[in-house]
Amino acid sequence: MVSFKDIQFARDRISRYIYKTPLDFSMYLSNRYTDVFLKLECQQRLKGFKIRGALSKMTGLTDEEKARGVLAVSSGNHGAGVSYAAKLLGGIGAKIFVPVSIPESKLEKIKYYGAEVVAVGSNYDEAHAAALEALDKEKRIFIDPCSDIEVIAGQGSIAMEILEANPDIDVILAPIGGGGLITGVSVAAKHIKPSIRVIGIQTSACPAMVKALEDRVCYMDFPSQPSICDALVGGVGEIPYKMAGQCIDDIVLVEEESVKEAVLFLMDKEKVIAEPAGAVGVAAVMAEPELFKNKNVAIIISGGNLDFSLIKSIQR
Repeated sequence: MVSFKDIQFARDRISRYIYKTPLDFSMYLSNRYTDVFLKLECQQRLKGFKIRGALSKMTGLTDEEKARGVLAVSSGNHGAGVSYAAKLLGGIGAKIFVPVSIPESKLEKIKYYGAEVVAVGSNYDEAHAAALEALDKEKRIFIDPCSDIEVIAGQGSIAMEILEANPDIDVILAPIGGGGLITGVSVAAKHIKPSIRVIGIQTSACPAMVKALEDRVCYMDFPSQPSICDALVGGVGEIPYKMAGQCIDDIVLVEEESVKEAVLFLMDKEKVIAEPAGAVGVAAVMAEPELFKNKNVAIIISGGNLDFSLIKSIQR
């Protein structure tokens, strides 16, 4: 399982390669009872938090492992992070499996940094199955986006930055896809400040972690309704599932229409570009502000890779 020491070590390894992103006060989401802050990982390198985990894992590889190359499966941001890290750390061979539905803005970044892209399957789970099949044959190092200790530890560095910037934060809101982000964030946050609450946000189109905890089954594959939150679609990771009891204080489900409203709100009022998966925390605060009354709330805006075509469709 992931420890705070893992996160400290990860931060030491990656700090030279990443941005310490802002924790901005939101005048528009705050009121007389609640102060809301936005942790702008959408301003991270490659416009997403996943570069933290990719670099954490890959800076720890041996020369022999680097020579074997790496393999990952991604709906976009993780793949871009792995591709970037592979180039940055000396031209490590990288192969990324993606679903054919991957947004173009994310696909361009994966290709730009030199990774080989294999587009297969109509969704993340199908791409994941194909990646695991290839892994058995090619013996590359698998960079798991949500169930790898070093990857999760890299994501946890976000919480250290949040509480360094504002020790008075009472609640952190984090999107949940596979669960790696919220797990790392929670381990760090609760070590630094045991009283803090860490709340996960999922789209109602794919409540994989909610159902996993209700049914006591680790759903590594999970069927999704159509969703604009491509980064939150699919099953949950084994480590996040096993650690959920100590890491996740609650999960809030948000509707797809609320997410669309949040994306446009961030653009209009906060002048922040956030992809739908990155805006779910804002959607939760907008839809249910009473849940956060009398709290200092930090919302992780996890990514900013927003396709222009999606913006146009939301505005119609």
